[in-house]
Amino acid sequence: MRAISPAWKRIGQLLLTGVVTVFIFRQVGVSWQAVTTLNPDRWRPEPLWMATSLGMLGGAYLASAVLWGRMVRELGGPSLGARKATAIYMTANLGRYIPGKIWQLVGLAVLARDASVPASLAAGAAVLGQVTALAGASLVGSVALLSAPVGPGAVLAGAWTLLVLLVAGVPSIFNRVLGLAARLAGTDAPLQQAPDPLFGVRWVLLYALNWVLYAAAFWALARSFSLPGELVSVGSSFAAAYVLGYLALFAPAGIGVREGFLVAFLDPIVGTRAVGLAVVARLWTTAVELVTAGAAGSWARVTDKGREDQQ
Repeated sequence: MRAISPAWKRIGQLLLTGVVTVFIFRQVGVSWQAVTTLNPDRWRPEPLWMATSLGMLGGAYLASAVLWGRMVRELGGPSLGARKATAIYMTANLGRYIPGKIWQLVGLAVLARDASVPASLAAGAAVLGQVTALAGASLVGSVALLSAPVGPGAVLAGAWTLLVLLVAGVPSIFNRVLGLAARLAGTDAPLQQAPDPLFGVRWVLLYALNWVLYAAAFWALARSFSLPGELVSVGSSFAAAYVLGYLALFAPAGIGVREGFLVAFLDPIVGTRAVGLAVVARLWTTAVELVTAGAAGSWARVTDKGREDQQ
């Protein structure tokens, strides 16, 4: 059977992303006409709130990087320190924008070798970290997921939340997740067994706290445009949309799909302006991620050069 060329795979991913995005928007009742009638003059942010959102989002990205470094250490790797962990993680994290979901892991494996971290351990920590991060984001997003009308959606959301708690709280089940993460990362150790019985719960809660910061940053972004909505409902919508966008494996960084779900969750809260906020949020997250990755890389190069000059 003839293999499908990479170019056709990319075209198929883009088409599927577009179809799913349009479907979600149509389910919400958002038309193209509604999008084109958005008034750009209403999207002038209040400086203090915008600065707050940018600072909080940058802090959330940095916290994610530090957590990855801590995961490496708990799984038997070296202590990287905040500077090196941030430089490695944030640079590799840009691979999420390439279709396939694996390039972030590849980047981590390659970059971590220079820090004496075995490639398999770096990738394994990334896989396990992403699993627990999605679980933490699911907990933060559970308010939005469960706010859907009673029906299959709410039932599935409730079942997913309970599953997250069950997997994290029962060591025997969580160890099976570790085994799966090891196979995905291409290594048998050290991910075969949790270091302690509370390992799963601790990491899900750590990433849930990390996602509280992401959610609060998004709420501050919405406030900068004088949009209504409480912290819990607006922030939870952002976390829930991230989870659903990430699970759309065909969409690089969940582009389109995440925005569609974000509009679906926010439409009852902010109305048609949810479309504009979803677009702004994508630009906001991408810009801060690029700046944070660039700053972390520059910081690491400058400090490494300074140490070389002292030797």
